[in-house]
Amino acid sequence: KIVPSQETHGCNGSLPSGERGRRKSRFALCRRNKANGVKPSTVHTSCTPQAAKAISNKEQHSISYTLSRAHTVVVEYTHDSNTDMFQIGRSTENPIDFVVTDTVPGGQSLTDAQTIQSTISRFACRIICQRNPPYSARIYAAGFDSSKNIFLGEKAAKWRMHDGHMDGLTTNGVLVMHPWQGFAQDSRPGVWREISVCGNVFTLRETRSAQQRGKMVDSECNQLVDGSLIDLCGATLLWRTAEGLARTPTVKHLEALRQEFNAGRPQCPVGFNTLAFPSMRRKDVLDEKQPWAYLRCGHVHGYHCWGGRRAPEVEAECQDRECPMCRAQGPYVPLWLGCEPAFYVDAEGPTHAFVPCGHVCSEKTAAYWSQISLPHGTHAFHAACPFCIHPLRGDTGFVRLIFQSPLD
Repeated sequence: KIVPSQETHGCNGSLPSGERGRRKSRFALCRRNKANGVKPSTVHTSCTPQAAKAISNKEQHSISYTLSRAHTVVVEYTHDSNTDMFQIGRSTENPIDFVVTDTVPGGQSLTDAQTIQSTISRFACRIICQRNPPYSARIYAAGFDSSKNIFLGEKAAKWRMHDGHMDGLTTNGVLVMHPWQGFAQDSRPGVWREISVCGNVFTLRETRSAQQRGKMVDSECNQLVDGSLIDLCGATLLWRTAEGLARTPTVKHLEALRQEFNAGRPQCPVGFNTLAFPSMRRKDVLDEKQPWAYLRCGHVHGYHCWGGRRAPEVEAECQDRECPMCRAQGPYVPLWLGCEPAFYVDAEGPTHAFVPCGHVCSEKTAAYWSQISLPHGTHAFHAACPFCIHPLRGDTGFVRLIFQSPLD
């Protein structure tokens, strides 16, 4: 049984460099043939031989909390036959199940040279899933490395809890946002929280890497729900459950909506030529029938040179133009269908476009994502198109599209 699925923001259905190995735009978590989950067991509060053995033993999972040069607390983790563990991070080492790279506006990924500057941790987080119903999944900051260790250095935020156990935060943190009322037409964004190494929930730090942790939120837990967002400081993941995906439109449904739109033969009100969305396979290639829109007013045209004689490639960079229908001035861009079904909160037709990128989806999907402030960099938040991560502009961040039907 597939338990949950996750999708990286900004990919619009696939990575620019292609899907390969553990580097994908989406990843399904399935029940493993053999359980590999772990749970905390013995705590060593001083540098004993047993603590040193736990760290050096590559068959023993452990977390080390360095309090000072002379004092390290080591927590041993033991096998848990009831859970499966999945790890996410920038590292390509074997313990990482899902390799993520920084997402930049436009859906592109950083090059290998730029990846050196990445703010995503090599072993960013781990997700522990129950092997039996209800298959609940919980997220924890930090992942175990190739030696099955997690090290929280002297400068990392860490503390001793009331029960005597240790806990801590990673450098840039793992943030989670759970939507209100699930992931559906009536969903509303929740509040961003930070998840600790032990899975406790905290309010956000003043800055992403501040030494002082936020306040613990006892009323909330680290269990992921349908539509939860996981931010790793450089990439944001959308968590979908199997039940949630069963209610989500499929790629076939989006293709049917595309064909239904094209069958209506919308026309350009200037050139009177028929417009059509290109196929999903050619989602990033400008087509001669490509719909273009003035995003200030929403009027849809074919490409034309009204109000300026610039090449289509230049127009795609969102240069402001005057709409010949209503004289409103704003970005004039090609329209692209949002191809990733997991981002849709309903199964309605493509009627609205995000501003200024021009990705098209249903009204309620556009309204939902425009309300979400996604973490940006190490201290900022802004609303962005889920299909390409471009920051949204305007009063609402999206516009209703106005199509002209054929005159015949």
